[in-house]
Amino acid sequence: MLTRNCLSLLLWVLFDGGLLTPLHPQAQEILEAQPRENVVPVPGRRSSAQRVKRGWVWNQFFVLEEYMGSEPQYVGKLHSDLDKGVGTVKYTLSGDGAGTVFTIDETTGDIHAIRSLDREEKPFYTLRAQAVDVDTKKPLEPESEFIIKVQDINDNEPKFLDGPYIASVPEMSPVGAYVLQVKATDADDPTYGNSARVVYSILQGQPYFSIDPKTGVIRTALPNMDREVKEQYQVLIQAKDMGGQLGGLAGTTTVNITLTDVNDNPPRFPKSIFHLKVPETSHVGSAIGRIRAVDPDFGKNAEIEYNIVPGDGGNLFDITTDEYTQEGVIKLKKPLDFETKKAYTFKVEASNLHLDHRFHSVGPFKDTATVKINVLDMDEPPVFSKPVYTMEVYEDTPVGTIIGAVTAQDLDAGSSSVRYFMDWKNDVDSYFTIDATEGTIATNELLDRESTAQYNFSIIASKVSNPLLTSKVNVIINVLDVNEFPPEISVPYETSVCENAKPGQVIQTITAADKDLSPAGQRFSFKLSSEASNKPNFTVHDYRNNTAGIETRRNGYSRRQQELYFLPVVIEDSSYPVQSSTNTLTIRVCRCDSDGTIQSCNVEAIFLPVGLSTGALIAILLCIVILLVIVVLYVALRRQKKKDTLMTSKEDIRDNVIHYDDEGGGEEDTQAFDIGALRNPKVIEDNKIRRDIKPDTLRFTRHRPPAEDNTDIRDFINQRLKENDVDPSAPPYDSLATYAYEGNGSVAESLSSIDSLTTEADQDYDYLSDWGPRFKILADMFGEESYNPDKVT
Repeated sequence: MLTRNCLSLLLWVLFDGGLLTPLHPQAQEILEAQPRENVVPVPGRRSSAQRVKRGWVWNQFFVLEEYMGSEPQYVGKLHSDLDKGVGTVKYTLSGDGAGTVFTIDETTGDIHAIRSLDREEKPFYTLRAQAVDVDTKKPLEPESEFIIKVQDINDNEPKFLDGPYIASVPEMSPVGAYVLQVKATDADDPTYGNSARVVYSILQGQPYFSIDPKTGVIRTALPNMDREVKEQYQVLIQAKDMGGQLGGLAGTTTVNITLTDVNDNPPRFPKSIFHLKVPETSHVGSAIGRIRAVDPDFGKNAEIEYNIVPGDGGNLFDITTDEYTQEGVIKLKKPLDFETKKAYTFKVEASNLHLDHRFHSVGPFKDTATVKINVLDMDEPPVFSKPVYTMEVYEDTPVGTIIGAVTAQDLDAGSSSVRYFMDWKNDVDSYFTIDATEGTIATNELLDRESTAQYNFSIIASKVSNPLLTSKVNVIINVLDVNEFPPEISVPYETSVCENAKPGQVIQTITAADKDLSPAGQRFSFKLSSEASNKPNFTVHDYRNNTAGIETRRNGYSRRQQELYFLPVVIEDSSYPVQSSTNTLTIRVCRCDSDGTIQSCNVEAIFLPVGLSTGALIAILLCIVILLVIVVLYVALRRQKKKDTLMTSKEDIRDNVIHYDDEGGGEEDTQAFDIGALRNPKVIEDNKIRRDIKPDTLRFTRHRPPAEDNTDIRDFINQRLKENDVDPSAPPYDSLATYAYEGNGSVAESLSSIDSLTTEADQDYDYLSDWGPRFKILADMFGEESYNPDKVT
């Protein structure tokens, strides 16, 4: 107790007797190394003349984790030198866990932990303490901060957070080969004691593996561990704290270690001799058997390559590796024949593809076995002597002529007779027949090379003893040509000669063609016919290469005298018998320029003006056509306009008031007027008589004097004038036509019916057609239509 008081006094002196300030890092390290002790008051005070400082004095507090006592765990005591022990000072506590984890006696300043603490959950608590006057409720000292650390105990075992582990190491590895490193974590305080000091050890897995107790590195402990003996190992690792001492906590984990394969084993055949039986009818390229070498390695280290050792019969067979089963597949390279050879023997070598140089000392990584193949006799179909038969025959050969033969034999021990027949596929096969016993082929119809030059069909041979066994062969028959067609000019030629041509000038090169086909190639000769050879116009020059040239024989030709020349050319072939034909060439005389370029070959061009080209003629013709089109359009428009005017004046029955500045002059009046425009629609509606058509019963008396009072027309004009004045949709013009003095200068007097005293029923308009073309419209209007009372509306 004395030691504690002395230590407290020393601290008080160091801090000038005032309240202990928050610990600095250096001071904190010193205090943490001291044992837990309570804060004690420091007796004595400075004189009243000196300034009073803070009076807190304490050490850093510690509290044990996982405290299981029945009473609250005492932590320490807070005391101020201003507290005289008379109950005038009240101590308060705030901060982490104040009131819930830690409590303080307000009078004595004793601090207790009221519940169990876990350092791994929270290693320390920061709190604030203050001394308050009980009466005034005012703080006697400023609030100060202190720390309560949770004292660690060994309550957590080491844990392998990444376990269980999976690792691998190559087989046959040396001792000490690295496998894996494990790590265990302890949640206890590593800075306090040995609670977090972990040591590793192997509980299961020895003597194959070892582990470093400090680092946790696992290594191999035995040399030459063989995967083919044991592949999987399970190792149990323990991590123990407290440095592995008695009483420490431990955790375990499992490490599954696999030995990976290396190529340390050569392939081995399970037996030295393999026997195979193969039918002689096996097809080339087919698999006839399998052999297998065993390699205990795995993956690519077990891949095997098979090879046939050169020797007896090895050239008839081949061997490949099945990549899935690693078996050697023996295949047939050539056909087998029991009658030729009944057995074959050869050796097969198996070796690894991927070798490991570290194990060359073990021995050669290959093995050899013998393969014996026995050929089985089978009932085989007949065999033709040739794979393909080719024959020739001349066209038009008589029917029944033998052109060749095919031969097939039964090669089996008990030879059987063979029968032949054609493989009918189409109608072409009917041109030939075959003898079923002898195999001779003969024509069955006449052949024409120009129709079909080659025939291709199949012949089937079967055994008499077993008709189901058959074989087939192709037969090709070429039809040879017989010279029966004469040669002809290959294409029709359009030959021309210039008027200014010179003698010996070639104007055309011709070739010939023959439907026949000579084996040595055709040779044609060209010449003029006998009747043309005496004429001095043209000649034929044979070039001896199946072509000929047409040459001129005179100087100049005239189109005016003769425009066309017909030249007969005789063409002969070189086959036997010789065939010839006469072909006529048409030669046209043309006008050419000085360079020989043809300008015109038409006879009409002779009469054209000199110097006028074809382009100029075309331009002139186009101009004439355009002028004609313009004239036709103009006339059509004039007619259409005139027709529209007539139709308007004839068919438009709307009421119009038209004003003329000049008076009508009878026959001298050149302006026709539609009097229908003067008719009053109301009067028409009242009378129910149409005024725009000719009534049948109307009669008109000629030479009637004009009426003195024109009240009807005046009333009509005034009424229409008023209607147009008040009509907002009327045109912006008024037309007024006055007919009171119309026709004074006319021999027929007035034509208007307005001044007529008679009714319309007495009028007759037939005389209008006698007045000439000027009155044709009126005559058509009133003279052609017959009056029908039923149609008057």
